[in-house]
Amino acid sequence: MAQEEQKHHHLFHHKEDEGPVDYEKEEKQHKHKEEIGGLTTVAPGAYALHEKQQAKKDPENAHSHKTKEEIAAVGALGGAGFAFHEHDEKKDAKHHQ
Repeated sequence: MAQEEQKHHHLFHHKEDEGPVDYEKEEKQHKHKEEIGGLTTVAPGAYALHEKQQAKKDPENAHSHKTKEEIAAVGALGGAGFAFHEHDEKKDAKHHQ
């Protein structure tokens, strides 16, 4: 039985057999995605602050507002994680230039 060489596939990285990689273009793409990640952090964060304020103003529905606040905070955290990941990818692309 012949052994086949298995190539490790990365979800977010280029395959080796795709040819030359334009690292400058890749850096710009990651910078753009990083900025989008920053925006996806700001919007849920603002909504979380809004729901926190609503919980103080509306004590009858405070539990509902707290739940919405926590969900929005998790969304903001996810956006921050994505932005951080893209920042690292941008640094890697810049390092390869």
